Amino acid sequence: MPTATPVAPTTSVPAPARPASPEVTVTDPALVKRAVKAAALGNAMEWFDFGVYSYIAVTLGKVFFPSGNPTAQLLSTFGAFAAAFLVRPLGGMVFGPLGDRIGRQKVLALTMIMMAAGTFAIGLIPSYASIGVGAPILLLAARLVQGFSTGGEYAGASTFIAEYAPDKKRGFFGSWLEFGTLAGYIGGAGLVTLMTALLSTDDLLSWGWRIPFLIAGPMGIIGLYLRMRLEETPAFTAELDKAEADRPKVPLREMITGQWRALLLCVGLVLVFNVTDYMLLSYMPSYLTSELKYDETHGLLVVLGVMALMMIVQPFAGALTDRIGRRPVIAAGCAGFLALSVPALLLIRQGSLVAIALGMGALGLLLVCFTAAMPAALPALFPTRVRYGSLSIGFNISVSLFGGTTPLVVTALIGATGNMMMPAYYMMAAAVIGGVAVWFMSESAGRPLPGSAPAVEPAPARD
Repeated sequence: MPTATPVAPTTSVPAPARPASPEVTVTDPALVKRAVKAAALGNAMEWFDFGVYSYIAVTLGKVFFPSGNPTAQLLSTFGAFAAAFLVRPLGGMVFGPLGDRIGRQKVLALTMIMMAAGTFAIGLIPSYASIGVGAPILLLAARLVQGFSTGGEYAGASTFIAEYAPDKKRGFFGSWLEFGTLAGYIGGAGLVTLMTALLSTDDLLSWGWRIPFLIAGPMGIIGLYLRMRLEETPAFTAELDKAEADRPKVPLREMITGQWRALLLCVGLVLVFNVTDYMLLSYMPSYLTSELKYDETHGLLVVLGVMALMMIVQPFAGALTDRIGRRPVIAAGCAGFLALSVPALLLIRQGSLVAIALGMGALGLLLVCFTAAMPAALPALFPTRVRYGSLSIGFNISVSLFGGTTPLVVTALIGATGNMMMPAYYMMAAAVIGGVAVWFMSESAGRPLPGSAPAVEPAPARD
């Protein structure tokens, strides 16, 4: 994103055009862009680790689980990977309410520290050959730290951007959060691919596998520096000013039962978002290799190419949600997956590189409808007082139950039925649920966040 010229800090001024609302928040373009960069870097770091862990899983299995059985090694490695999803809701229940209590900026700094520490620690763990069973135990512990911190990351980052951004550009600025996701995944998967090509198998097993995880240390320091330089969001500051002293504690029960309708909408929207996301970016490489017997390197390059295409389209799609609304864009994604999942998978199963690229590209462009709209749509479901907490709970429950389990469930369905079209049917079912959620959600584009004053850009300077 281009660097903006700093202007006056965020202030509250009279709003002559809205006499019923005595104040508006005038955003600072420089602060908004810094907030977006800091939030997106945390998401990039999370998915950098995701890409690294997914594509170096075979090597990690040999380092930490040397059973002599390749299948057992891989299952053990992904078992440690899946453990992070189990603790995500717990992290959301801790960090979300804490973010509504002490502030978004402080909690996001904490999650950045924990995420970087967990990833960096994996690169320092001795191998099974050195310390025996302690090696996989330490790997599991590091993964649990990562998963726990991730529970507060996405909801906090999307809330942070949404509360900083002006109402009319919230979709555009929010879309950069998922731009960071794609950049991190491409960086992680691409680095592993490069290392696999340059290093011998022995070098990769002895020391090479550590490099991607150790890179998380410097990345974490940079991200922490960016986040510590930020001020608290204007919406949270205004909410804090309503109390005479500290913010009153909001009971966890109120974040759930008091927001049950919004939580159900959140779970439905996140379900279609994450089922399609994990299906395309996580499961399809394995589907190409294990089910269709496609060359592993070519399959990875196709997925990386699709993600690069999504990165290019992402900001434009985010801006589109500001122009026509979040609901039409998300609804178009749901309708697209309902209508095109089967044709796209038939193209992919055809087997040629062009057909696979076309099928994967079509699914990737449909996925952009969600990655561009969700970072702005989800925070708008909840009022400022409980936004971080309620969004963390709804988001992480949905991801853990439906998104993270997608590869396992689809693999099991194919094994049970023998039907190779199961990935398409699963995405179609998710699209139906997402469509129902879109039907009941309210449009939020161009409108203030619930419980917050209108946020506008500063007036252009006059000569």
